[in-house]
Amino acid sequence: MSSPLTGIRILDLSRVLAGPYCTMLLGDLGAEVIKVERPGMGDDTRAWGPPFAAGESAYYLCANRNKKSITVNLKSVAGQEIVRRLAGLSDVLVENFKVGELTELGLGYDQLKLLNPRLIYCSITGYGQTGPDSELPGYDFIIQGRGGVMSISGEPDGEPMKVGVAIVDITAGLFAANAIQAALLARVRTGHGQAIDISLLDSQVAWLANVASNYLVSGQRPGRFGNGHPTIVPYQSFRARDGFFCLAVGNDGQWQRLCRLLGRPELATDARFATNPARVQHRDELIAVLQEIFLAHDIAYWLREITAAGIPCGPVQTIDQVFADPQVVARDMVWTVPHPTAGEVRLTGSPLKLSETPVACQTHPPLLGEHTEEVLTAVLHYSGAEVTQLRAEGVV
Repeated sequence: MSSPLTGIRILDLSRVLAGPYCTMLLGDLGAEVIKVERPGMGDDTRAWGPPFAAGESAYYLCANRNKKSITVNLKSVAGQEIVRRLAGLSDVLVENFKVGELTELGLGYDQLKLLNPRLIYCSITGYGQTGPDSELPGYDFIIQGRGGVMSISGEPDGEPMKVGVAIVDITAGLFAANAIQAALLARVRTGHGQAIDISLLDSQVAWLANVASNYLVSGQRPGRFGNGHPTIVPYQSFRARDGFFCLAVGNDGQWQRLCRLLGRPELATDARFATNPARVQHRDELIAVLQEIFLAHDIAYWLREITAAGIPCGPVQTIDQVFADPQVVARDMVWTVPHPTAGEVRLTGSPLKLSETPVACQTHPPLLGEHTEEVLTAVLHYSGAEVTQLRAEGVV
């Protein structure tokens, strides 16, 4: 069964997370992804550990399945020629170099589109191709601070807090993959490629979503609510007798049912709590009452009873519990993949479930330079002697 992007070739000049996550998604969807890495070193994340699986870092493994790895020294003239030739035969190029760096090597968009007018050239940078800070390097943690998400994360009286995963990199990769597929569709109509400019900062600001809208409408600076919600109450974690669980009361009907379940029907008619806007205004009073009630029973009791009442709730699970969760297992969210040095590796599965063109893990995250000779000879038609010479000169 063919995949959605079968026949599309991606030239991946990116490293670390945002770019590689983008190209992994495209690879999961069937695109051929050729990952270009530095000879002897490779993607920075190859060294980001422990843990390692037979020398391959878990960090690298998380974002590089369904790719071919070739090593090319981009500072050499011969290496630049290899990339130019690959770009001429590719549908998409993804890169996350500093602004202008690839242009200095003769590999910028304006240069490569002369060779391949159908090329879609996606650049992922910290701050974008324009603006006063466009030349600054971009790191997820720095962008989480500058882009505002840290200011709204954490306890009200605590320090600003980053998200526990590199969420800016991941979402920038998602936006990039979405933009690339849109550009591929546009190319069907126009016959031409285009440049795509994805910024980590833009991405983070974009997904402030309702929090940003609250500020833009009211002019009031959002605060931190810990695990609470700025405009819905109760919508947060609570401590039960043996730990924490999450409760999300999304409307007044659910609130009334919760009050009956808790044996406190008078809370539903109390003017301070009868409507969501009132509950938001009297948040602290209400949460204190609810928290005292929830301490009376274990998590399992509350999850069972609240779920039976048709009110959204759930456990706060550790990562090992997540991957043992029957729903996660049923949704095929762990892929076990054969690997040439580790025997096999376990990877997070894809959330993309397509009925007619399903995603799949066709190949393991590649070893450094595993496909260099294959790509040079089969795709670019270098001779064996030429490949040997390129290796001897340190080009590949």
